[in-house]
Amino acid sequence: MPVMLGLSGLTGLLVLVEVLPHTGLVSADFLPPTSRIATALADEVTDGAFWAALWDTFVAWAIGLAIAVAAGIVAGFVIGSVPALRALTASTIEFLRPIPSVALIPLAVLLYGTEIQSSLLLVVYASFWQVLIQVLYGVQDVDPVADETARSYGLGVWARVRYVMWPTALPYVMTGVRLAAAVALVLAITAELVIGAPGLGNRIAVAQTSNAVPSMYALIVVTGLLGVTINFAARAVERSLLSWHQSVRGEVIV
Repeated sequence: MPVMLGLSGLTGLLVLVEVLPHTGLVSADFLPPTSRIATALADEVTDGAFWAALWDTFVAWAIGLAIAVAAGIVAGFVIGSVPALRALTASTIEFLRPIPSVALIPLAVLLYGTEIQSSLLLVVYASFWQVLIQVLYGVQDVDPVADETARSYGLGVWARVRYVMWPTALPYVMTGVRLAAAVALVLAITAELVIGAPGLGNRIAVAQTSNAVPSMYALIVVTGLLGVTINFAARAVERSLLSWHQSVRGEVIV
C-alpha cells in the first residue's frame, strides 16, 4: 500500500509538470513538460559522456563514503572508549561539526583544482561527522555491567570491542552510514556543480550555461534516481546486518 501511494504521488507530479507549461502559468523555457524532459533523458542515456559522468560521480561518492565510514568508526570507538579522550575532544568536535562543507570549497580548489580530490575532500568531511557522532552514541550506550563482566572474564580490548561494544554500536553505525551515504551524494554533486569536478554536477552546469534546459532537468532527475537507489541499498544492507535486532524484527513484523 505505501508503495502504491508513493507511485501515485510520483505520477501526480509528472502529470503536473506536463500540464503546467501548457497552461501558461509557467514558461516552458524554464520548466519543460515531462515529455520533453523524458526525451532529453533518453538522449542522455545514449550518450557515452553521460555514463562517464555518472561513473565519475559514483566513484567520488563511493571512495569518499568508504574513507569517511572507516575513519568515523575507528575514531568513534577510540574516542568513545576513553572517557578522558572524549571529554578532551568534545568541544573540538562540536566546533568542527557544524562547519558547512561548502565553506571548504575555496580550500579544495586551492589544493586540488577541479580534480576528483576536491570532491573527495568535501564528501569525506561532511560524511565523517555523520558516522562519528552515531558511533559515539553507540559506544556510550554499551551496558557498563556487560563491559565489566567481560573484563572480569579476562577479555582483552579487542575481544571487548568485538563481543560487547560492536553489537551494541552496530545499529548506530548503520544509521550513521545511511545518513552519510545521502550526504556524500549531495556533496559529490555540489562539488561537481560548483567546482567543476568531473561528474553529473559538472554536466548539469554545462547544460544550464548552454541553455539546454530539458537536458538539465533530465540530469537532475538522474541525480534524484541515484539518491533513491542509494537509500534503498543502504536500507537493504541495514536490514540484512541487523536482522537480529529488535528494530528490524519489529519492522518486518509490521
